[in-house]
Amino acid sequence: MTTHLLALIAIVLYLAAAGVLARPLLGSGQPLNRLALGLAGVAVLLHAGILLGIHRGALDLHFFAALSLVAFVVSALTLLVNASRPVAALGVIVFPLTAALVAVDSFLAPPTLPQSMDWQIKLHVTVALVAFGVLSIAAVLAILLAIQERALRHRQFGRWLRALPPLTLTETLLFRLISAGFVLLSLTLLTGVLFVDNLFGQHLVHKTVLSIVAWLVFGVLLYGRWRHGWRGSRAVNLTLIGMAVLVLAFFGSKAVLELVLHRPV
Repeated sequence: MTTHLLALIAIVLYLAAAGVLARPLLGSGQPLNRLALGLAGVAVLLHAGILLGIHRGALDLHFFAALSLVAFVVSALTLLVNASRPVAALGVIVFPLTAALVAVDSFLAPPTLPQSMDWQIKLHVTVALVAFGVLSIAAVLAILLAIQERALRHRQFGRWLRALPPLTLTETLLFRLISAGFVLLSLTLLTGVLFVDNLFGQHLVHKTVLSIVAWLVFGVLLYGRWRHGWRGSRAVNLTLIGMAVLVLAFFGSKAVLELVLHRPV
């Protein structure tokens, strides 16, 4: 079975899972979380096979390959989150985006060759990917939290709002994910200090600086939550600011160097 066929099947399954999860949000039926998570689980496994097939079983950090890899991590983490605390809206947002990135990496992106890495750099990259994935889900939850709060303030009690988890559950899960992501981001910075030899030669200076800025933003948010009970719009805004900085850190230079300047990174 070719990787293109696997990609088509994975795309269909991701979209089907999102559609099943969207049923109660649209008021068109009862939740079918098990079916949706089963479809998404198969899609994630196929996605893993696609990454191994297209990128020769190695960590390929070129722009589109990295986007697909991050999408795989985020989708896998979304499954884990929904297995313990069902948040259907997460899958409704995450799975279609992942399907789009699978399509781009499989059918549109130019072929690339993974760079060789020793185990220390692979460990650093793996921790960074998981940190980015956890904080990405936190950012999606922050958006959902903002939508819920706005709807409640304006007394817009639609069926889609009743299908979402209670506000307190969303907020609790948000801060748990931010805490886990902050720890992982700390480990990312630590392994970077220990294992990366040449920041300037590897185009890593701005990534390091921006990652530290994001780390500070999330650290301030967690301190404010612990010390002053920060919540609501302040928590949402700081989460989205921290995530925006982290996106620039992970993908900013890749986009410029590969897509604009056509230089390998």
